Amino acid sequence: MSAPVLPTSLIENPRLDRWIKFQADRTVRIATGKVEMGQGIVTAIGQIAAEELDVPLHRVAVLSGNTAHGPDELYTTSSLSVDVSGGSVRLVCAEVRAKALERAALRLNCSRDELTVVDGRFLQNGAATGQDYWTVAAEIDLTQNVTGATPPKPVASYKVVGQSIPRVDLPAKMSGAAFVHDVLPADVLHARTLRQPNRGATLASLDEAAIRRAAKGELQVVREANFVAFVSPVESVAQAAALAAPLHAKWDNLRRLIPEQQEAAWLKGQPSDDRHIGAPPPSKETGATPSKNLVQATFSRPYIAHASMAPSCALAEFRDGHLTVRSHGQGMHPLRQNLAAALGLPIEAITCQHLHGAGCYGHNGADDAALDAALIALRIPGRCIRLQWRREEEFGFEPVGPAMLVTLHVELDARGRPTDWTTEVWSPTHVQRPGNGTGYLLAAEAMATPPPEVAPFDPTEQRGGGGTRNALPIYDVPAHRIVHHLVLRPPVRTSALRGLGALPNVFAIESLIDDLAARIGEDPVAYRLSILSEARARRLVELVAERADWKSRGPAGTGKGFGIGFARYKNRAAYAAVVAAVTVQETVKVDRIWCVADAGLVVNPDGARNQLEGGIVQAVSWTLKEQVRLDEQGIASRDWESYPILRFSEVPDMQVEFVDPAGNAALGVGECTVGPTAAAIGNAVNHALGVRIHDMPLTRERIMAALLKA
Repeated sequence: MSAPVLPTSLIENPRLDRWIKFQADRTVRIATGKVEMGQGIVTAIGQIAAEELDVPLHRVAVLSGNTAHGPDELYTTSSLSVDVSGGSVRLVCAEVRAKALERAALRLNCSRDELTVVDGRFLQNGAATGQDYWTVAAEIDLTQNVTGATPPKPVASYKVVGQSIPRVDLPAKMSGAAFVHDVLPADVLHARTLRQPNRGATLASLDEAAIRRAAKGELQVVREANFVAFVSPVESVAQAAALAAPLHAKWDNLRRLIPEQQEAAWLKGQPSDDRHIGAPPPSKETGATPSKNLVQATFSRPYIAHASMAPSCALAEFRDGHLTVRSHGQGMHPLRQNLAAALGLPIEAITCQHLHGAGCYGHNGADDAALDAALIALRIPGRCIRLQWRREEEFGFEPVGPAMLVTLHVELDARGRPTDWTTEVWSPTHVQRPGNGTGYLLAAEAMATPPPEVAPFDPTEQRGGGGTRNALPIYDVPAHRIVHHLVLRPPVRTSALRGLGALPNVFAIESLIDDLAARIGEDPVAYRLSILSEARARRLVELVAERADWKSRGPAGTGKGFGIGFARYKNRAAYAAVVAAVTVQETVKVDRIWCVADAGLVVNPDGARNQLEGGIVQAVSWTLKEQVRLDEQGIASRDWESYPILRFSEVPDMQVEFVDPAGNAALGVGECTVGPTAAAIGNAVNHALGVRIHDMPLTRERIMAALLKA
């Protein structure tokens, strides 16, 4: 019999005591390396543990993102937390439950089969025994490695998993007590920075006297090469210094950008690392005339910001040779490793703890702020340093979501169905996270000896891809391939943002599917079903069309539009089908969204539904409004006026539901709605206008240009 296949997190963290501990207050501590970013993972992990151990949920305490006590699960990304971390916790708890029952049976001198667990207590043939997890915990060897050989409980017996349990992180957030920004130790010093404008820029001069006059209070200036920070016991003093500093600093080796670089079209023709993935290209005779059945179309998305509601913040304290950092980054163990490398400290001299931030699905400035705080803490030991970025700093210096240009080349058969499909993608890298060879913490580049530049690369297809994520259609196409142009020198720093390349790729594919249906006069839903054989996928397309009353869809060009979008995230995670109803006048207004999703087993339906809705709202904002603007110095859109996002008054009515899991395993749900929502809106606008807009965001200017061109 072959050994069980363990989740990656258990392979890397096999000891039971990294995951579970029975505590003196009669709670069980479950540790996870995944962190809470508003997706409800801490609540879901608690539910999984309570289910497997048969303990009341209030006796489960989840420790999240703590390098001193929890497992190293790298970053919280890619909709993998319930699958990988939840799957690990399920196996650990099943194994510990079995070990505890064995110890109880020895104590009671009875057969293991006579025992059951109810609310953490062990019953013998239904009668109380006076034994529970906590009475036998000391006899369980948790230093052993997990085997994965103990089968978890059958889904049919679940009582906690599958229930809409209120999220445990919300009460503290509602009262303002949970966020890293609100932690104010008695001896705290506030810090702000003067940012190096770009890699390679050198600080020629800094008028500290003028900055001190502007700050009007006690101020300490910390400078190391091209890194400058302003530190004060009074936050407003540090803030005033940071605001004044750019006026009194002179830099050499400044870069110069051109406005054209902010558009995805600029990427085409730039130096790139090219890959061909999938079927070989179709053979074509030299000099042959282009096929009449070849359809080509190009779509694009611009650079977009993470646009977190609060700027990045971190707390750092260096005391007695040990550095403690509290951060809202997405991975505390990687942050610890990256800080050790940047600061030249042994990794054992650093502890990183996660605190809540204002929400960010992707690689924003959180880790960079942590290094900023740590650099200052090393210079001012024994004091807690609270380093917060300014709003213009957050917009101007965080990594942004890459612009993408997507060209589709599709051969059709005599019935207008695709027989050969090529998705050609131009995109900068979608991952410059430090520590894995793709990038560095920002302040490291301002040091006297900055680390060497790294050659960009993207996540592999085995990890879901970056620019290639969802680049292959889920539809029945006999031959398909991806041509990926990884652009080597984009004008701005890019990295992971919710969904990576899935949104522009799904937007492109689903837009073209609608256009192929129109080409032969078929309904878009019927056309999709004619080339979609997978039962789970067909079910969603049919259901969302039914929920939205697709049959009532009127003619094109009336200013009112109905559009559909469908995808399976990464072609292996959760499925989502979305219909959007829009009104197009001077701008696009999304009136209503219908969504039907298949995520297999859903641990917390209400929390998962929130994820679908959040993805929809963010996708509406990206599709209609968001674009990073550049000037010759870099990112120019540095406030909410120059970088508008969707307002509360613009959020559409939403009808969101999950289909029955039908015995299927849990699938990652956090990012599955963004691509289908963008595609549904694009198709609805096309239906409303009778004209296709190929480039996001779908602004008034682009609508007018498309209408004039038509």
